[in-house]
Amino acid sequence: MNTPNFTAGKCGDCPIRHRAVCARCNADELVELDAIKYYRTYEAGQTVIWSGDKMGFVGSVVSGVATLTQTMEDGRTQMVGLLLPSDFVGRPGRDGAAYNVVATTDVVMCCFRKKPFEELMSKTPHIAHRLLEMTLDELDAAREWMLVLGRKTAREKIASLLSIIARRNTTPDNNSVSTVFDLPLTREAMADYLGLTLETVSRQVSALKRDGVIQLQGKRHVTVPDMTRLMEEAGDDTDGGFLI
Repeated sequence: MNTPNFTAGKCGDCPIRHRAVCARCNADELVELDAIKYYRTYEAGQTVIWSGDKMGFVGSVVSGVATLTQTMEDGRTQMVGLLLPSDFVGRPGRDGAAYNVVATTDVVMCCFRKKPFEELMSKTPHIAHRLLEMTLDELDAAREWMLVLGRKTAREKIASLLSIIARRNTTPDNNSVSTVFDLPLTREAMADYLGLTLETVSRQVSALKRDGVIQLQGKRHVTVPDMTRLMEEAGDDTDGGFLI
């Protein structure tokens, strides 16, 4: 995958401006953030941070996708989450990283020096409030993912993952019903994340394609002709919640 199409610039021109931790900042506060920020780029496969390492920064994914992984004592690694554009990396008040963060595609991150960011949070309550909102959204997503892994069929798991990525990282077509995106995960990574075998993932993706739920160009370029149908396949309702 090519390097993300992003040119570092002013906060007001940032593509994740209205979804990131700085979403409610006014012009003066953006100036303060700008003074403590810098951009980092990571190539696909590159480690952003290792679990347990001391983090001197926090920040947001501007473009690209990264994975959160945990390594067990015997060396086995489990993918425990995805970081998509606007997701926050790091935790104010904690020095060490809780998980490995690895770039799945080429990634651009907007990083803030950790200590100045913590000081800005203390005097700018709505930044702290926005981060709390994002953390609670992440908790909700984790609880929903427990349902995906524990109760859904293989087909529903694949459809759920595709719908999550589609809703967060899509380009709407003219009719605003279909969506188009590049799948950031290999079949192997999807299998790891979903607790399925590679063969099952490939078979279910092919079945969704055969049934017209998705269209594929190559292995990564995905068109969803009807998002409502995809979400029904996932067991979700049309606003992204889970059907009972």
